[in-house]
Amino acid sequence: MAYKRVLLKLSGEALAGDKRTGFDEATCVAVGKQVKQLIDDGIQVAVVIGGGNFWRGRSSETIDRIKADHIGCLATVMNCIYVSEIFRFCGMDTAVYTPFACGSFTELFTKDKAVKDLKAGKVVFLAGGTGHPLFSTDTATSLRAIELDTDVILMARAVDGVYDSDPKENPNAKRFDTISFEEVLERKLKILDMTATVMCMEHKVPLFIFSLNEENGIVKAAKGEPIGTTVTP
Repeated sequence: MAYKRVLLKLSGEALAGDKRTGFDEATCVAVGKQVKQLIDDGIQVAVVIGGGNFWRGRSSETIDRIKADHIGCLATVMNCIYVSEIFRFCGMDTAVYTPFACGSFTELFTKDKAVKDLKAGKVVFLAGGTGHPLFSTDTATSLRAIELDTDVILMARAVDGVYDSDPKENPNAKRFDTISFEEVLERKLKILDMTATVMCMEHKVPLFIFSLNEENGIVKAAKGEPIGTTVTP
């Protein structure tokens, strides 16, 4: 059964394709075409994009952490503006929201305005993280999913779900079809940061993790097909 309103989390690195930095336009267009199918089917879509294709400030030993996180917030704004335009090219209406003023580039986020746009069939991009340092885009994803009453968070990654160990290091790693947030915390599985994990658990927001490389994976995930791991509250 398809969901009615989803929050799609995309990694910045995934949008860079094999280039690993910046944007791979073909990858972004392929994502846009899938999201267009969801919109055409009446599914409301909000999007959060990480900034790792431009900036990973936490690994820097020379820049103050707070300032590094400010740069990361702006990287997500660039990503959302770019992908928003790709989605428009694919035939969708979009709106880009930030929790801080960006001149005329974006709109200031409010729940009421964002929900109104979702109901009107626009893809709503949620850029700029939470607007504060020390919070990841995972936390921003959880926060916005709760605020916008989404049915599920769809998390597109390079790995096709949650494993009991790193599948890159352990060829016998087991993928979970379903796992609870509580078990994720107990096993110390790093699928989200701890703040985001606890928020999803407390507010009962399910998470579905799947591979962006799966053919038509976004469409399959939004329609509830078992191509990854469901993390339950």
